[in-house]
Amino acid sequence: MPDGRHLRAGRRQTAKPSCTNREPMPGRSPRVARRRHETRSRLLDAAFGLVVENGMDGVTISQITDAADVGFGSFYSHFDSKEGIFAALVEWLFEEFANTLDRLASGLTDPAEVIAVSVRHTLLRAYREPVWGQLLIREGLSARALSRGLGQRLLRDTARGIAEKRFQVADELMSVISVIGTVLAAIAAELDLSTPPRRTSRIRKILPSRAEKFAGSTAAIVLQAFGLARPEAEKIARRPLPAALQDTTA
Repeated sequence: MPDGRHLRAGRRQTAKPSCTNREPMPGRSPRVARRRHETRSRLLDAAFGLVVENGMDGVTISQITDAADVGFGSFYSHFDSKEGIFAALVEWLFEEFANTLDRLASGLTDPAEVIAVSVRHTLLRAYREPVWGQLLIREGLSARALSRGLGQRLLRDTARGIAEKRFQVADELMSVISVIGTVLAAIAAELDLSTPPRRTSRIRKILPSRAEKFAGSTAAIVLQAFGLARPEAEKIARRPLPAALQDTTA
């Protein structure tokens, strides 16, 4: 299980690009807009590092500004409260993850396999990065999560499966909510059952294969909820993951 420093390093590499989609403030010079963007990124990065180490409830604004090496005034020019920066942090992390899922599924033609890959990758990332998984559990069924990022992509992929008559569901939205609930429950179980890092290295080496099997089983259950027969759902859930995904789960 990675420590806080590893997670911070990983997020610096993957999450920051999604922040570049934000438009510069009207009337500001490119230099000012760039500096503003850099300050905001530093605050988000500092907030995530502190959440990894202390949990969301154990972080204060002063700790965030100290870690980012910016003043209180700079913080409040970007966020109105601690809750505000945490909301932005969640949006940032999950938008980046949703973009990753889109890239991984770009070569897949079967809507059922797209869903299976997305579910498996979500479970595997939560296994590798428990804090990320806890944030997803906390936000997974919020209006914010359902209206953008992961929620919107799941709705899109579900609608595609229905349109292609691959999925058989009575209510599209309720099916999506049910799927999200299944995934969140699986993540909660995975985080609760994971072997503590103090256990032997031999046991830790076994855990990734167990996590992969658990992720596949969850994907099969989700596909059955979309109307696929159990044998087909299990077959799809056992297909090799896309090459790029295999690299990220190593």
